[in-house]
Amino acid sequence: MQTYAGVKPVDASRLFVASCLALLVTSLTFALRAKIEGVFHESFGLTREEIGWAFGPAFWGFAVATFLGGAIIDQVKTRNVLRIAFVCHLIGLVVLLFAKDKTLLFAANVFIGFANGSVEAACNPLVTTLYPHDKTKMLNRFHVWFPGGIVIGGVLSWLLISQLNLPWQALTAVLFLPLALYGWLFFGETIPETERVTSGVSYRDMFRHVGAPCTIIALVGFMIFATSLPIAIDFNAVSTWIVLGLVVAAIVVESLVVNKTSLLFPFMVFCMFLTASTELGTNQFTGALLEKTGIDPIIVLVAVTGVMALGRYFAGPLVHGLSAVGVLLASALISAVGLYLYSIANSPGSTLFAAIVFAVGVCYFWPTMLGFVSERTPQTGALGLSIMGGAGMVATSFVLPIMGHSIDTAGPQQTLRFMTVLPVILIAAFVLLAWYLRGRRAGNAH
Repeated sequence: MQTYAGVKPVDASRLFVASCLALLVTSLTFALRAKIEGVFHESFGLTREEIGWAFGPAFWGFAVATFLGGAIIDQVKTRNVLRIAFVCHLIGLVVLLFAKDKTLLFAANVFIGFANGSVEAACNPLVTTLYPHDKTKMLNRFHVWFPGGIVIGGVLSWLLISQLNLPWQALTAVLFLPLALYGWLFFGETIPETERVTSGVSYRDMFRHVGAPCTIIALVGFMIFATSLPIAIDFNAVSTWIVLGLVVAAIVVESLVVNKTSLLFPFMVFCMFLTASTELGTNQFTGALLEKTGIDPIIVLVAVTGVMALGRYFAGPLVHGLSAVGVLLASALISAVGLYLYSIANSPGSTLFAAIVFAVGVCYFWPTMLGFVSERTPQTGALGLSIMGGAGMVATSFVLPIMGHSIDTAGPQQTLRFMTVLPVILIAAFVLLAWYLRGRRAGNAH
C-alpha cells in the first residue's frame, strides 16, 4: 500500500494489475481485427482499402480519446476516464458482434477506439504515478500486455476458429471476461492524482512544455478528418508538401517564439508517428502481407507479439545499459532489417525468421518513447503521454488505407519495401536526438 498526499492508502499492485487487464482488452481488439480482416474481405466482399477505412476509427478514435483524456484527466479524475473506457468497450464489442458491412464495422471501431484511447490516457500516467522511480521499466512491463494480449488472441483464434470451427463472434465474446475483471478491480479502488498534480506543475505550464500544443492538436485533428473520409492523401502533389512545410514552420514558431521552450517534445511526436506506423500498420495487415509465403499469418502474429512481450518484460536492464535513446536507435536499425527480410521472404522458414527480427526491432518502440518523454519532459504530464499515444494511433489510421491501396495495386512485397522507409528515417532521427542530448549534457557541465 502507498499513500499519496495524505489521502486514503492506494493499492498499487491492484491498480497495476487492473491497468494490465484494461490494456489486455485493448490488445485483444487488435488481434481480433487482424483475424476478421480476412473474413470481411472474403465473406462480406469488402476491399482491403474499405477495410482499412473501416478499421481507421480504432486508431483515430484512440487519438481523440487520448488527447481529450490527457487534457481533462486532472479535472474529471482518472477514475471517470476509466469508467468511460469500460462503457465504450462494452458498446463497441456489442456492435461488433452484429457487424456485417463496412458501416457497422466502422461504428464498432469508433467505440472500441475511444475505449482503447481512454485506457491509454488513464493508465500511462497512472503507472508513472505509481512507480515514479522506475517509469520506463514499469511502462515496458505494463505494455507487455499489448503484444501479450495479441499472443493470447492469436492462440484463442486458432483454437476457437481454426480447430473448433466456431464463428468469429465467439472470439469477440471472449473479450467480455477481461473487460468485467478490469471493471471490478478499478471501481471502488482509490486512484491517486497524476504526477503533474502532486509535483505542483500548473495546468498552464503543462500545455506550455508540450511546445506546440495548438499546432500539434490541429495537425492531428486534420489527420483524423482526412482518415475518416474514404479518400487518400496524394503525397505526390506539391500542395501536400507545401502544407507539411507550413505545419513544421508553425510548430517551430509556437515552440520557440510563443512558448519559449525546446522542440524536444514536438520532435518526439514526429518520431512517434513513424514508430507506431512501423509497428501497428504492419501487424494489422499481417494476413494480407504474408498470404503468399506459405505460412499461417496467425503463427507469424503470435511469434512477433510473443517476442515483443518477452522483450518488454525484461527491458529494465537494457534501458539502463544503453539508455532510452540507444534502445530506440537499435530498434530502428533492427526493424528496418526485419521489414526488408519480410519483403524478400518466400518460404515459411524465411518468413518466420523475418518476423522474429522485426519483433525484436519494434518491441521497445512504444513504451520506450513514452518513458523517454515522461523522464525527459516530465512537465508535460498526462497531456504529453496522451499526445504521444494519440499521435501514434492517428498516424497508424492514416497509413492503413495507404497500405491497403498499395497491397491491392502494387502487392505485398512492394508495400513492405515502402514501409521500410519509415525506420530508415527513424535511424537518422535518433542519431540526431543522441547528438542533441550529448550537446545539452556538455552545455550543462559547463
